[in-house]
Amino acid sequence: MTDIVFVFEVHQPHRLKRNFFWENRIFQRVKKEELFSYYFDQAVNREVFERTCKKCYFPSNQILLDLIDKYKREKKQVKVSFSISGIFLEQCELFNKDLLESFKQLAETGCVEFLSQTYYHSLTSLYPEREEFIEQVKMHQQTMKDLLSYTPKVFENTELLYNNAIAKTIEKLGYQGIFTEGVERILHGKSPNYLYTPKGCKKLKVLLRNYRLTDDIGFRFSARWWSEWPLTADKYASWLAATSGQCVNIFPDYETFGEHHWPETGIHDFLKHLPREILKWGHLHMATPYEVTEKCAPVEEIDVPELGGTVSWADLERDASCWLGNTMQWAYYTSVRSLEPLVKETEDKDFLRIWRYFQTSDHLYYMFTSGGGPGEVHSYFSPFGSPVDAYVTAQSAILDFENRIRLASIAANEPFLFYTGIGEKHYTGTMAWTLKGFVRALQKVNIKSIEFHNRRRDFEKWAKVSLLDEALAKELKKVRLSKLKGEKMRKSMVKVAEKRFMELNQQTQASTRYF
Repeated sequence: MTDIVFVFEVHQPHRLKRNFFWENRIFQRVKKEELFSYYFDQAVNREVFERTCKKCYFPSNQILLDLIDKYKREKKQVKVSFSISGIFLEQCELFNKDLLESFKQLAETGCVEFLSQTYYHSLTSLYPEREEFIEQVKMHQQTMKDLLSYTPKVFENTELLYNNAIAKTIEKLGYQGIFTEGVERILHGKSPNYLYTPKGCKKLKVLLRNYRLTDDIGFRFSARWWSEWPLTADKYASWLAATSGQCVNIFPDYETFGEHHWPETGIHDFLKHLPREILKWGHLHMATPYEVTEKCAPVEEIDVPELGGTVSWADLERDASCWLGNTMQWAYYTSVRSLEPLVKETEDKDFLRIWRYFQTSDHLYYMFTSGGGPGEVHSYFSPFGSPVDAYVTAQSAILDFENRIRLASIAANEPFLFYTGIGEKHYTGTMAWTLKGFVRALQKVNIKSIEFHNRRRDFEKWAKVSLLDEALAKELKKVRLSKLKGEKMRKSMVKVAEKRFMELNQQTQASTRYF
């Protein structure tokens, strides 16, 4: 018995304004609440969303609803799955709530599974620190529960990005399965049509996308040069029937059905007839990923090292190079990543949300510079005239945003790192990049650390050299000379730093409203 697993990737980014730099928009004075519309092009986002609703989402959802209803009392049912990004669901609420209702109807059938992913469809799983990745995964979990009344048990990282470290994090979060690409270099001659155990994990199971069979639909369906054109439902079902293994995982973009291949190609008829042709075969069933992980045992371990081994479904290389393969991509990626401590120390939900929109992988995808077939695919998705245009826009926008964050948070040139003594073994793990973060750190850090740095005059030096704040340095010196000890010293230091933050904040209040 072989399970046929269909998963559809559903995602639309918030695209940046294409002429953000060229129309001299950078560093303009705007209201804080207008930052989203300042950076992101809602007119284009709405246009793309509404067009894809008409050509893909609504007709494809209706086909699946009809099929599920038709087979719901049969021994073999029609079952499919979706992996929907959080920002796609945002756009449903912004642009067409009827589409969200359509996905709710699918969820209520009991024959549709929804996978978890990062809310912002980001590359946070590649960050050295895991906190932001985990936060975005949990955000997605909560959104799926709130909007679709569904709690995912299987995880799909952005574009199937995967390595051993990602798998360990996902296992700790309680998931039962994780998807990645069934690429040859990690299989070493084995089949992608079985479950595997990630190296270093005990409970998590890996499901592998069969990229050849997926690409037959996703890339080749309407290709008249293809020797198998036209691809019919019965022909494709026969290929599935001839494929051995526990499960065959077909995982295309949902936009394949009507947007990438227009309705005129017959793609919707193909979708409509395919389940019937699959279920004609006695040994084929349609199943969801979680069902497969419940009934099938892994056959072997799979080892995908974090350093140099990461895989994805992108391009011919099927690694992270489609987002991080050139200098422009690394420059933007580094600029975004470096803002994390500053943004989070502001404790401002609006700043945090905007920063996370900048993390969406699509911005990096548009900067891809290699040619050939992959280059054509990147160009097809990109709203920009060239990869350089994409970089100029994104980099100028993130630098503009960084300037505003530094102004609003009273950022230092270098962070203050809290130690309890000399040497790395005494590092507390606490640092502050901003005056506001410094106040918060003083309130929480071990008192031994405060006493250590106070004796060494480190606080005064940081205020003077990194914050360039002579007034604060003088006040911190007074606390040191007061010879207060323990919690009294902490309280006095917090009071000084807090007062100074309020003073500077008031001075820049106009700038944080129109900045």
